[in-house]
Amino acid sequence: MKRKKIAVVGVGLIGGSMAIQLHEKKLSSGLIGVDASAAHAQQALEMELVDEVLPLEQAIAASEVVILAVPVDQLVQQLPAILDLVKDQIVIDLGSTKSQLVEAVKDHPRRGRYVATHPMWGTEYSGPAAAMRGAFEKKAVIICNASDSDADALEWTRAMFEKIGMRILEMGAAAHDLHAAYVSHISHITSFALANTVLQKEKEDNAIFELASAGFESTVRLAKSNPAMWVPIFLQNKENVLDVLKEHIAQLQRFKESIEKDDDRYLLKLIEDANKIRRIIK
Repeated sequence: MKRKKIAVVGVGLIGGSMAIQLHEKKLSSGLIGVDASAAHAQQALEMELVDEVLPLEQAIAASEVVILAVPVDQLVQQLPAILDLVKDQIVIDLGSTKSQLVEAVKDHPRRGRYVATHPMWGTEYSGPAAAMRGAFEKKAVIICNASDSDADALEWTRAMFEKIGMRILEMGAAAHDLHAAYVSHISHITSFALANTVLQKEKEDNAIFELASAGFESTVRLAKSNPAMWVPIFLQNKENVLDVLKEHIAQLQRFKESIEKDDDRYLLKLIEDANKIRRIIK
């Protein structure tokens, strides 16, 4: 697989981790960083995540592949303008929602140069310092609306993800957003809500710190995630998020009512039903 000059737009957690993999797997002949934050751009240079930092237009002109790792609200605004600037470059986004994005460029004359993807990985941290080695290995990546991408762009993108150790799935953008709401977005909302509940009810920080178990820490870990990333995700995927929230609230209500009524049989059934997730997640 021939090395390419690659521009990474957004060198935070996702973009920075991708830059590490692109370098280590010898996929890049040079890495150009682009970031709206001058401090993050400088940090990415100092950490050697990228070889140089350039303004967006210069980075696109100097690259063969452009990887977009910015919040999804920025993606919707930037992607059409970026496609205006490309010639033969491959443009890949790593955003967590897809329907609005593919709709925004569906009639663009260079739509074929764009491949819509979502690597299913992340942590609660952000910025270049959060970038991790081997982050994407053995994780899934979704490629959406693959038939709308040019064959060469799709082929290189698939080969790139395979080389960094990812499992590739393909589906339409609408299906992706539905499934992401159920397996990713609701987890973050639940974590944010649980953190707010504990902070509202438990007024002593020390008690939370001293008494919090590993179970609590793992459940509330996502509440530390970057708001600038998650607000646009929830709003762009509004219909699916509201649907899953409605079901989640109904499930919480069932637990509430069974405890109020001392209904140990129904409470036991609710927990046993939940245990069935073991057949899917070991």
